[in-house]
Amino acid sequence: MKRVGFYFNSAQCKGCKTCQVACKKRNGLPIGINYRQVHTFEVGAYPDASWYHVSVTCNHCENPACVRACPTGAMYKSDEDGTVQHDDGVCIGCQQCVNSCPYGVPRYFPELKIVGKCYACKDTREADGAPTCVASCPQRALEFGPFEELAAAHPDAIADIACFPASTETDPSVLVDVRPIALEEEYRELRL
Repeated sequence: MKRVGFYFNSAQCKGCKTCQVACKKRNGLPIGINYRQVHTFEVGAYPDASWYHVSVTCNHCENPACVRACPTGAMYKSDEDGTVQHDDGVCIGCQQCVNSCPYGVPRYFPELKIVGKCYACKDTREADGAPTCVASCPQRALEFGPFEELAAAHPDAIADIACFPASTETDPSVLVDVRPIALEEEYRELRL
């Protein structure tokens, strides 16, 4: 099966949230629900405090916990590109995928009684060339494509950073070029 994924360069990201806003608009998401989120973390203390930004969405894992937990098959891996997709028509809103994802990705829509998540803009990617979040990033901090090609192009990128759960069980299809401070265990999320 083909495998595609995301690459994120934390040194390039300025925390502008353009990717988050573009995704929200593209998907018509209600207030309080985002498929892509930009988080800001602080390490150290005054006068030596530093911060970094991380843009995250579905990791389109190779071994997704959400797919294993879904009792109806609404959450599934695409045979075409290996992305994790969701079928709204099959979803019963049980939230097993929400509870099983170690990254907190699937979002429950109470008014619709179903779950939704990033689908890597699969329906428009062929025409647009990239998911909306990638195309909208003014700093070009995001890339999307065949996972092996991303890994070859960014050999120093890693999958784990201190502020997110270890990825050994799910094998996320995401690579991150981190600023060294993103590896420090003592961090605080800033609410901006």
